[in-house]
Amino acid sequence: MSVLSRRLVADVVARRFAAKINAAIHPASEPRFPEITVSTTDLSVDTRHGAVDATIYLPPAPAGAPGVYVNAHGGGFVVGRREQDDAWCRFLAAHANVVVLNTDYALAPHKRFPTPVEQFYDVVRWAAEPERDWDGTRLCVGGQSAGGNLSAAVSRMALEDTGPTISLQVLHYPPLDIATPPSRKPSPLGSKAVLQPWLCEVFDTAYVPDRAQRRHRFVSPAWGDNADGLAGIAPALVVTAEFDRLRAEAKRYADKLEAAGALAEYLEVPDVDHGYDIMTGETEVIRRMYEAIAAHVTRAIG
Repeated sequence: MSVLSRRLVADVVARRFAAKINAAIHPASEPRFPEITVSTTDLSVDTRHGAVDATIYLPPAPAGAPGVYVNAHGGGFVVGRREQDDAWCRFLAAHANVVVLNTDYALAPHKRFPTPVEQFYDVVRWAAEPERDWDGTRLCVGGQSAGGNLSAAVSRMALEDTGPTISLQVLHYPPLDIATPPSRKPSPLGSKAVLQPWLCEVFDTAYVPDRAQRRHRFVSPAWGDNADGLAGIAPALVVTAEFDRLRAEAKRYADKLEAAGALAEYLEVPDVDHGYDIMTGETEVIRRMYEAIAAHVTRAIG
């Protein structure tokens, strides 16, 4: 067992690398799609673990009461902020005619599992309430990386609890099995790969120090038999990146969803790595994938 799997060591390393990783993210101050103009409003949503900040993106020309998409950013549960998904949220609001609720959540190691996922679930339930300015019965959830993990967990919570009804879950290059140690097989990208095994170990330990707890279905939905018995869960769009170290576990989960009749589609983006849409300049690749995801959201909310 590596020294990085020790809770105190992982916490220190995670904090030190947070600023470096945040600096690599495409800044919201430089719009990736400058032609898109949507109105935004910042607000705060109360959860059982305290209030979280969020931003609402309004579609340019809503026809009647639009549906709503609740977005969770990535960052290994340790880093990241909702602003990093600004381009995606603007694109989705404009192309799917949907209200996008882009939310923050508490980060590890300051707050560990289950705080982030319970916060996200509370935000999703808030978005589904009938007094909102959108149609909460036409609801989608989604996220990139850790946000995809949270979206999978919330979809499972909604299945097991009292809802809300989720029309589509979008799992974009998500980590779905942190109970299994990351593969140490060399990446085709070598040292340029975003997710090195040691970094995965640091993030996993910071989020869930207890190795046994990493097998929880809300932490590792693709581990063991956690993905059995998913009939009735929200349909899922699973998007992976060809060179991503997490691709195999996401594909494994997609296969289980397909067996349960809950896979909308599985897409693999060729020639890109984890975080390709927020850490690279591949704008045309990003645009094509965003268009594909937006089309799924449009169909899901009718």
